[in-house]
Amino acid sequence: MGNPKAFLTVKRKEAGYRPVQDRMTDFSEVEQTLNTEDRREQASRCMDCGVPFCHWACPLGNKMPEWQEYIYKGNWKLAAEVLQQTNDFPEFTGRICPAPCEKSCVLSLHRSPVTIRENEAAALEQAYNLGYMLPKIPKKRTGKKVAVIGSGPAGLAVANQLNQKGHNVTVYEKSSKIGGLLRFGIPDFKLNKNVIDRRLSLMEAEGVKFVTGVEIGKDSKAKALLKDYDAVCLAIGSQIPRNLPVEGRELKGVYYAMEYLTMQNKLVGKEEINTEGIIDAKGKNVLVIGGGDTGSDCIGTANRQGAANILQIEILPKPPKLEDIENPWPESFPVVLKTSSSHMEGCERRWLLNTKRFIGENGILTGVELVEVEWSKDENGNHIMIEKGEPEILKIDLAFLALGFVHPTQEGLLAELGLHVDGRKNVATDAKRATNVPKVFGAGDCVSGQSLVVKCIASGRETAKHIHSFLT
Repeated sequence: MGNPKAFLTVKRKEAGYRPVQDRMTDFSEVEQTLNTEDRREQASRCMDCGVPFCHWACPLGNKMPEWQEYIYKGNWKLAAEVLQQTNDFPEFTGRICPAPCEKSCVLSLHRSPVTIRENEAAALEQAYNLGYMLPKIPKKRTGKKVAVIGSGPAGLAVANQLNQKGHNVTVYEKSSKIGGLLRFGIPDFKLNKNVIDRRLSLMEAEGVKFVTGVEIGKDSKAKALLKDYDAVCLAIGSQIPRNLPVEGRELKGVYYAMEYLTMQNKLVGKEEINTEGIIDAKGKNVLVIGGGDTGSDCIGTANRQGAANILQIEILPKPPKLEDIENPWPESFPVVLKTSSSHMEGCERRWLLNTKRFIGENGILTGVELVEVEWSKDENGNHIMIEKGEPEILKIDLAFLALGFVHPTQEGLLAELGLHVDGRKNVATDAKRATNVPKVFGAGDCVSGQSLVVKCIASGRETAKHIHSFLT
């Protein structure tokens, strides 16, 4: 424990966000940073609990008490090393993870957990700035070749782990740049893409090869990879977004959230984009359907584009505030009301609303019909939704469906290889992450369904362990 009394004498201090009037004019990261001494003081609040619930709640099993102590002592090199023993990319998770570790920190009993997520990001930034993040090139190569299809967090974790084991790894990505949804799905105001590029440069120096602009199963046959590689890992994510099949869905102005976010990320990244594909919310009335993080990202993006009004709706009841829950600890994911930096920039939020239809003129969206609902249970205990009251019609120019993803694309890669899928159409694997096709493995959302970045990294590490065992 860094300072045995710090949890009693030092108050939780968050870095906070840049002022709204400043951050609304750009796509730079909204979160600020504490100075080094404040950060070390925050790390000193860790009590090194006999039962570290933070470690239990983290999908990666990060050893929080250890690296918090190293931060407090100013040993940034060791803090970064301990972090990377369990987490391949702490600089990513330190920015975008919902921090289940903090929800289960013992100090959460008093609504004042250690700033674990911020400390994690700070440890890696210091390690980079002080020159500690140098390429770790494997001393020996096994001669085994592995192809990883997909370059999101799961695919990158698989590649990183297997490369460090001495295997020759090539990552294939269908998009123009590496990163998957880290690059194209998460706005720059949450994760600056330079953070990704910095890590990719390190991985390339360590021997990982990246191939972009190639969609396996379409541009290149998957079966050819089976001949050229000793093992193949699918990390293609959960690609098919959940639709809202109501009247007017085909109107121009109704988009999947990921269409919108990918477009804006490409613009920020100065990539070429067809002008017909540009979605601009400037001066428009925007509806975001879905109350999760993706919906929040749409709000932040629309605010930066200068939307006139933004309404976010959710079909479920409004969650309680943290202070209204009697005892959420040590739940790693208590169901509570979450207010993001994007919400703080301006929007209206409503719950228990169902979308009945989209309304348009000449094929263009002009409005939406909503109705209030309530939830109850039938005689079998199943939840049922009941409409109540009269429907209302709102003037809407843009609608974004932020309803999550259902499963990976079935055509192309999966069909060509004849891969088995489960009841939810995700890639079916056994306990060792192997598919029904010899030497083909699966990792991340294409196996589990959509999940958190931190869970994808954990999945990638686990799959890499099994692939290494298979190869050796």
